[in-house]
Amino acid sequence: MSEIELIEEIRRLKKLKNAIILAHNYQIPEIQDIADVVGDSLKLSQEAAKTKAEIIILSGVSFMAESAKILSPNKKVLLPVYDAGCPMADMIDVNKLKQFKREYPNAPVVCYVNSSAEVKAESDICCTSSNALKVIRSLSSNKVLFIPDMNLGDYIAKQLPQKEIISWKGFCITHHRVKTQEALASKKSLPEAPILAHPECSQAVVALADFVGSTSQIINYVRESSKQTFIIGTEMGVLHQLNKENPDKKFYLLSQGLICTNMKKTRLKDIYEALLTEKNEILIDEVVRLKAFKSLNRMLNLS
Repeated sequence: MSEIELIEEIRRLKKLKNAIILAHNYQIPEIQDIADVVGDSLKLSQEAAKTKAEIIILSGVSFMAESAKILSPNKKVLLPVYDAGCPMADMIDVNKLKQFKREYPNAPVVCYVNSSAEVKAESDICCTSSNALKVIRSLSSNKVLFIPDMNLGDYIAKQLPQKEIISWKGFCITHHRVKTQEALASKKSLPEAPILAHPECSQAVVALADFVGSTSQIINYVRESSKQTFIIGTEMGVLHQLNKENPDKKFYLLSQGLICTNMKKTRLKDIYEALLTEKNEILIDEVVRLKAFKSLNRMLNLS
């Protein structure tokens, strides 16, 4: 099939099967354009929780599809490319988390959504980069265990000095590879352009940014800004929406290393095959799901 025919078939099957396509901002442009909803992890979680569709096609990575299933257990959740994973999520497992908790008894665990269902189930509350500060402010404890992203944890600690944030030593391999020298070079070559960085970047890079926020917060910043040129410090997939919404503005990527190979695995044919065959269904043990639901739902109730 041609690309046009493929898109027509996707739309036909989606209507026939009462399906919805949720895509992350880091997906390739063709996927973003065919999706019903494009957003960051928080938005996708919110949409998964409220959708009336019978099938959810989650075009992203595995932890996002698991989150959709946790929140919508009666829906069929499909991950078009089953091996689209998240290296940061793999940096912690349940046994490691249990040991971490034993080292710091009575400290609540705040779990970044970039984590497995089993890890969420062992945590007290989830967060995304959009709402991490709100989530941790809501906790009465002054000592908090934050997993698995040390960069986001360090950023939170600087914003909330009244809290002791003890972070797991995980990181996003895509954002973590951005170098301080790249940020300094960008400032020198484009002094009029603000650097907009994701808090998954190292704190040395974040310290050089003019604005720090999630993908949705970066998109909102650009939309509301009167400036015409921006340096974007998050995964390159966000450039598609930025260019669509702001055709009169210019965007430069902070680093050429800002590309997540797992986010780029899904193609239109994978969406089509998922709708056609309903393969790659996400299944979660119900005991695990119920515990993970509590952590996710606590977050959503704050949003």
